[in-house]
Amino acid sequence: MTATQRTYKTRWRGRDHADQVRFETKIAVLIRDDLATWQRLNVCAFLVSGIAATVPELIGEPYQDGDGTKYLPMFGQPVLVFEATAETLTTAHTRADTRGLPMSIFTRELFGTGNDQDNRAAVRAVGRADLDLVGLAVHGPRNAVDKIVKGARLHP
Repeated sequence: MTATQRTYKTRWRGRDHADQVRFETKIAVLIRDDLATWQRLNVCAFLVSGIAATVPELIGEPYQDGDGTKYLPMFGQPVLVFEATAETLTTAHTRADTRGLPMSIFTRELFGTGNDQDNRAAVRAVGRADLDLVGLAVHGPRNAVDKIVKGARLHP
């Protein structure tokens, strides 16, 4: 168990589950509620790649099935995906920035670009207050992330 985890007991259908883990940090993704399904999925995939790239200790060990086929490692903790209005996304962005938590962002302009260089140029061309955010991802202490995503709802 890492330093960011601690064990706790929960009651579920009358049974104790002492093997469940409470993570001291949280990974949260906020996706704009007016996007098409393919856009939501695309935005989510891009956003979590930023978290994985900058917080490598969140990545677990590689997987292997019973036949010995090997698979890539994934996050070692859950990723909570929320949907939010444009206003809630802007507020979450400001909260994360104020708290100094690193975040990845996805703006509407990125749907029209085709490569990483153009993506970065599209974001650089717009001031922070004018970003047309369609998604953001943040990782940090549970309480701080909970405050950042306040007003968003878990994605259905």
